[in-house]
Amino acid sequence: MSTRDRITLTGLRANGFHGVFEHERVNGQLFVIDVVVHVALAEAGRSDELAQTIHYGELADAIVGAVERDPVDLIETVAERIAAVVLDQPRAELVEVTVHKPSAPITVPFDDVSVTILRSRTSGSVA
Repeated sequence: MSTRDRITLTGLRANGFHGVFEHERVNGQLFVIDVVVHVALAEAGRSDELAQTIHYGELADAIVGAVERDPVDLIETVAERIAAVVLDQPRAELVEVTVHKPSAPITVPFDDVSVTILRSRTSGSVA
């Protein structure tokens, strides 16, 4: 069962070397990450204790670290990696991850390319 409470991190920026083309692996590029973590926050609100929630500063650092390590071909793989990092948080129930690749190698004018995945602790994925 997922809660309606959420912690949202929008526009995290990380430099990575992901992509299928050699120049992406050599030069790297900016990736922008949005994460919505479903987490029960009522106890944190009542107790005012950080231990009852997720430390979003530490989570942001871990997400950026996940993007900046080990180059892969697909941003789908990067999204899965981020979801796993978030779901390692004991209080996280469900996570929505969007990975934006604003400098994707596309030959037509565009604003953004992104993938979004939804993963839960119990099922691993959500249909």
